[in-house]
Amino acid sequence: LARKSLTFGSLFDILTDTARTSAMLFAVLIGALIFSNFINRAGLPSELLDFVNGLDVSPMMVIMVILLIYIILGMVFESLSMLLLTVPIFFPLVESLGFDLVWFGIVVVVVTEISLITPPVGMNVFVLSAVLKDVKAGTIFKGVTPFWCADIIRLALITFISSISLFLP
Repeated sequence: LARKSLTFGSLFDILTDTARTSAMLFAVLIGALIFSNFINRAGLPSELLDFVNGLDVSPMMVIMVILLIYIILGMVFESLSMLLLTVPIFFPLVESLGFDLVWFGIVVVVVTEISLITPPVGMNVFVLSAVLKDVKAGTIFKGVTPFWCADIIRLALITFISSISLFLP
């Protein structure tokens, strides 16, 4: 507006692009809701719970496997799709293992963001590479590595010392 570069034609193009993006997001949401409903009706969460209870592993080991699954999925999925598809499966399991659900939500968000910068297919790195055409993805991965390491340490801290993420009332 200040530079007078916004015209009615460009405003229409902006609104059209916004509507397309919103429609795609809603399509993902609707698909995830249908999938979640199917998963619950098929009884996958209870089957998964029975399977895990049959194993002789600690609850924290189950959480570590879930976090590993999130890191692997995050390399190829974007975060919204990944969360909408996996939380309905893992939520009942985590609840039955006796973990705080707010803590689990915080841990899942942190691991999801870590997975989006994890090589070899960190989605956010390739988005940044597409925006910065002069910079190769390998260079971005090298620049992200110290932050990835710090995030892994942060994830370990909030995973093993849950009071760090739950101390605020």
